[in-house]
Amino acid sequence: MKQDEKPKRRLKRSDNVIPDYDYLFTEQLTRSGKPKNNFFSKLIKLNIGGIILSSIVLILMYSPSLINPVLTANVVNTVTEALTSETGLSNQALNFILINAVIMFVLIIINVPTTKWRWRITSKIVRTTGAGVKASVVRKLQSLSITYHKDIESGKVQSKFLKDTEAVDGLFSSLLNSFAPCILSVLGALIIALTTNYLVALFFLVIVPIDVFMAKYFNGKLRKGYRDYRVQTENLSAKMTNMLEMMPVTKSHGLEKVEISSFKKTITGLTQAGLKVDKNTASFGAWSWVVHSLMNAICLGFCVFLALQKVIGVGDIMLYQTLFTQISNSVSSLINFIPTVGSGLEALSSVSEIMNATDVEVTVGKAKVPSVSGSVKFDKVSYRYPDTEQNVVDGLDLDVKAGECIAFVGASGSGKSTVMNMIIGFLKPVQGNIYIDGKNINDINLSVYRHNISVVPQNSILFSGTIRENITYGLEHYTEQQLQSVVEMANLNEFIKDLPNGLDTIIGEHGDKLSGGQKQRITIARALIRNPKILILDEATSALDNISEYHVQKAISSSIKGRTTFIVAHRLSTIRDADRIVVMDNGVAVEIGTYDELMAKRGKFFELKELSDMNLKTAQVELGEMSV
Repeated sequence: MKQDEKPKRRLKRSDNVIPDYDYLFTEQLTRSGKPKNNFFSKLIKLNIGGIILSSIVLILMYSPSLINPVLTANVVNTVTEALTSETGLSNQALNFILINAVIMFVLIIINVPTTKWRWRITSKIVRTTGAGVKASVVRKLQSLSITYHKDIESGKVQSKFLKDTEAVDGLFSSLLNSFAPCILSVLGALIIALTTNYLVALFFLVIVPIDVFMAKYFNGKLRKGYRDYRVQTENLSAKMTNMLEMMPVTKSHGLEKVEISSFKKTITGLTQAGLKVDKNTASFGAWSWVVHSLMNAICLGFCVFLALQKVIGVGDIMLYQTLFTQISNSVSSLINFIPTVGSGLEALSSVSEIMNATDVEVTVGKAKVPSVSGSVKFDKVSYRYPDTEQNVVDGLDLDVKAGECIAFVGASGSGKSTVMNMIIGFLKPVQGNIYIDGKNINDINLSVYRHNISVVPQNSILFSGTIRENITYGLEHYTEQQLQSVVEMANLNEFIKDLPNGLDTIIGEHGDKLSGGQKQRITIARALIRNPKILILDEATSALDNISEYHVQKAISSSIKGRTTFIVAHRLSTIRDADRIVVMDNGVAVEIGTYDELMAKRGKFFELKELSDMNLKTAQVELGEMSV
């Protein structure tokens, strides 16, 4: 199904079903060629049945506030006429008063069931809509490429997901629970006025253009203010995320005051934007109250004048004053609804930035590869990052058979990790092709393909939870024997035995309660428990001490049997047993061969090995001097 197509079959609505709203965010072009998102109108159309039903119930619910003033006026006019007549209150007049009282009582009583009924309808629509929007954002974030996630700050994404989706919920909720009742109140009051006295109805209509003028005047300022405030909020959220991640560096270098000063500038920007929004909102509310209060006083005088001229009855003064107050309050509420609309539409625009992002990994129509043997072929592959002209990988030709162990070495920035990211499918070649078991990687479903690979990145990626949860992340089924096997292979027992709860010990956010080497070994165990056909080790032992590296390297040596392994190594001695070594230099594979072949060649690899040995000896000497 294409992204902009509406599903032909909808799921039956129930409290535990979260709808798919992805297609609702599809942008369309206006006549002038500008993108326009009709999400809100599409959402209303999707829920039109529930909205119509809630509107019918709303009429029943609000009927007392519209009809009771008429009934009250009838009673007052009848009593007034009886007091001024010689006969007094007749039986007919008494019966009329009684009928009005009964109708009023019934209308008041039915408000309870109708309010509950409407609450059930609107609450289900609003809550289901909120869940659908949030789920759609999560799905979109999961479908976006790694490049997108690297370009956007995580704090901004969190702000869009938490704050802006709630604002969209609030907009839809206000539409149903505030906007619709106000419209009904205005229309009902105008209809009653038109059917009873057209002069009063015309007077009522005077307030409408005044309110429209005020709305147009303030709407632009409020919308711009909310946009600026939203951007400042995202900046603050992003800065907070960065501050927390940089805390160890900040504390270790004594940069607390620098960080506080920098943060104050961001807070000041947010405060100024908030003050501007508050100023415009307060000014708007003040002028709205003044205008409506003046109009309310004028209405009272006008109705008194008509009563003195005997155009209307004394009770009608109460009727029209009540109706005018309803219109005035409802129109005021509608105008005060504008800031909510502005905030909601701006939030919707913010969420749409994620939903309309085009840097996605397309899986629809791609071949699903449930299993692979592990052969990988690079056919004149080149890659350069967007907005750059220099290739970081240039013309790579490499045919890897299933089960081979291939090591990549080279200076920092030579393209080693870029090659690994292309194998995973994070990056797509700008030239040439990559084949997995003879299939072009561009033609296969990457999500399914990645079930067959495991990656141990250079920097350990752990979450707040137990060691067990971090190792088995995403696995629905595993045996305790499999878990214990990878624990042993990754040399985890060396420190797990000293932890209070063993594998079930909480490791803190990002695994901060563990050392770098301990975190890396957990990451290795996570990769091994999946029994992958393709294993990628991107400097996997870089954070380990010599003893731990020895044990892990031994475990890796046994685990690579039967699977294709790609190793990015910083210590050249650890790749002696690799089937082939690829030496990268400025994106070009300048040498390919076995360890012995490359050493005998005395070329680039030989130079790297000599330099590595020299650095190792220097470090050993310095360590010895420090010990002395």
